[in-house]
Amino acid sequence: MDKCIKVQEFMRVLFDDQAVADKAAEIGQAILSARSVRLTEIASEMAGTSDASYKRLQRFLKESDPREGLWRLFREEAEFVIGDPTEIERRQAYKTGYVGTLKDGKTKGFWALVLAMPYRGRAIPCGLVTYSSKTIAQSLDSRNLNHFRAFAQVKDLLGQRPLVLDREFSYLELMLNLGEEQINFVIRLDLRAHPPKFIDGDGRGVGLTISPGETVIHNQVWYMGKVCVNLIGSWKKGLSEPLWVMSSLEAREGLRIYLARMKIEETFRDLKSLLGMTRLMNQRQDYMEKILALLLLTFTIGLLVGEGLRDYLYGQQIPDDEPVPEKERIPGATFLTKGKKWKRYSGLFVLLKQKWSLPPRQLSTILKAALQVFLALVQLHVPSHV
Repeated sequence: MDKCIKVQEFMRVLFDDQAVADKAAEIGQAILSARSVRLTEIASEMAGTSDASYKRLQRFLKESDPREGLWRLFREEAEFVIGDPTEIERRQAYKTGYVGTLKDGKTKGFWALVLAMPYRGRAIPCGLVTYSSKTIAQSLDSRNLNHFRAFAQVKDLLGQRPLVLDREFSYLELMLNLGEEQINFVIRLDLRAHPPKFIDGDGRGVGLTISPGETVIHNQVWYMGKVCVNLIGSWKKGLSEPLWVMSSLEAREGLRIYLARMKIEETFRDLKSLLGMTRLMNQRQDYMEKILALLLLTFTIGLLVGEGLRDYLYGQQIPDDEPVPEKERIPGATFLTKGKKWKRYSGLFVLLKQKWSLPPRQLSTILKAALQVFLALVQLHVPSHV
């Protein structure tokens, strides 16, 4: 099914060297077929013998760097940038230099921090950083500095756009760094173990008290007494706990943007469940990051094609005599509204997991439209970073 995507056309837009682009396309096509990032499983889906394919794959990782191409997907019109950290377990990796222990202090593994931008209720990856307890100790580094390293790579591109981060990023050192660099932010509070303290302008403590169905706003309060933020809490009826968000933006705007981020979680679930991101492994950290970058690029291609398929298969014509709320209209589509199946499935799920058949002309139209979106992303002038 994925053979129709013609990954080569997309990769030739992304890489200036056509030979490199063709190699990247062969590997990307194999990733979609294998739905895995394990090198042996990718090689088995490439042309020729598995041994020969594995050697070609290793040569590509040695001679090329897809991480540079990944930064070219940054969208100038993006409303915000998302940071999403993922634990990747490697229980048997006793001799792999970059594998440490995860948050529980026992399980072996590392972290992948993916930066992404919203696209039609999904997200397009645009950067990554990986780190672990071992790499932090070896470089006298810290988790915080690894986060800073990722954000520094998009600082010049952000402008006034906020970084939207989950509660893993709710710590003072990061807040101070974002303030110093004048980066706008929207961050969910971590209230699980050690809830942060807030102080108002008069030096009094701010209580995070709220009732079900209520929204509470505290403007211009001091996070841990050192960073001025706008704070908002919202407890929707039927939920077991409230949501607290702090931001450098106006409080309600910060909450709106964070709720938009929550809807994008399916993107990262697709990366893990449909393309096997959490099975990522390589003896060398730089090779591991390169194959992860190629996975993210391939995911983006599948996302763009899959969204076109989802619109065609599950979008519904809007009746002339029936007004439809704007939120029910399919973004970027003409006279189409979201059907039940459109809401149920992601584009990548439709592409990879469902059986479908389209007239050649319609399929060609979908592929051309996806290629045009990809071309628009890549042609924007964006500095390369690694």
